[in-house]
Amino acid sequence: MSSVRYVLGIESTAHTFGCGVVSSEGVVLSNSKSEYVPKAGGIHPREASQFHAANASATIRDSLSVAKMDLSQIDAVAFSAGPGLGPCLRTGATAARMLSLMAGVPLIPVNHCIAHIEIGRVACKEDDPLIVYVSGGNTIVSAFSDGRYRIFGETLDIALGNCLDTFARALGLGHPGVPKIESLADEGKVFIPLPYVVKGQDVSYSGLLTMAIRKSKESDPNDLSLSLLEVAYGMLAEVTERALAHTEKPSLLLTGGVARSQRLQRMLESVCREHAARFHVVAPEVAGDNGAMIAWAGYLGLLKGQEIQVEKSFIKPKWRLDQVEVPWRT
Repeated sequence: MSSVRYVLGIESTAHTFGCGVVSSEGVVLSNSKSEYVPKAGGIHPREASQFHAANASATIRDSLSVAKMDLSQIDAVAFSAGPGLGPCLRTGATAARMLSLMAGVPLIPVNHCIAHIEIGRVACKEDDPLIVYVSGGNTIVSAFSDGRYRIFGETLDIALGNCLDTFARALGLGHPGVPKIESLADEGKVFIPLPYVVKGQDVSYSGLLTMAIRKSKESDPNDLSLSLLEVAYGMLAEVTERALAHTEKPSLLLTGGVARSQRLQRMLESVCREHAARFHVVAPEVAGDNGAMIAWAGYLGLLKGQEIQVEKSFIKPKWRLDQVEVPWRT
């Protein structure tokens, strides 16, 4: 596949429809996106997929325009096959199939979690870091071993991003919730006890969220936000530290949408200092869901023959990170 120079990626696992173009050197040439924001509550899969369908064409055109390309210059098309919301995944997969057929180029299915890891690895130029992947739908501590990314800790229920966004909605803060909670926490002064649940190498956020919402009716929002973040991030830091000590990886990479949290960055950087490990955080523009990360992971997969026929390009809403073979790393 040495002739492959440019790959287009389609991301549509949840609220974001993204389209990005990357080069074979890992340079992001464009990274356009449109984001579905519900009027109230969390993401409604059907409404989100309808939003994606309505905005797909314009987002793809904008991505090609920013990259100063047309479809004939694209050598392959990648798409997020999972994990994610079924209706949203199907919309993105349909767009990717169409582009692949129109351009007559290979189609590559990509695991969304792998894409978050690989865009961070290429950006920070670290070959073998411990991965802390935190987003609205995933909370995973992982490291590469024997051909796959193995999971050394994860959430047992809801993801960290989901916990924080739901709490923000309960306070009437709107979307996105995490930056607004962190602004409140900066003004907090009193720690309010909340459930700290670590089970082995795994964390649980549902009880923490329930208690935080319950106490929101009687507590100062600044103090409660500070307490929630200290407990939620502290739980993650604890399992991360044990994973770092166990794997003895030389560095740590923080990736995913919640990686933009400066408070979480400071906490994990402190963990790294204790273990003489290098700390890296993915760039803000590729931290959240985006098409460029799908394109780059698609390029890596294409190098190892992971092209798929259109008629077999099924989505995998529950496609776990540790189910994916990673041949480009072996």
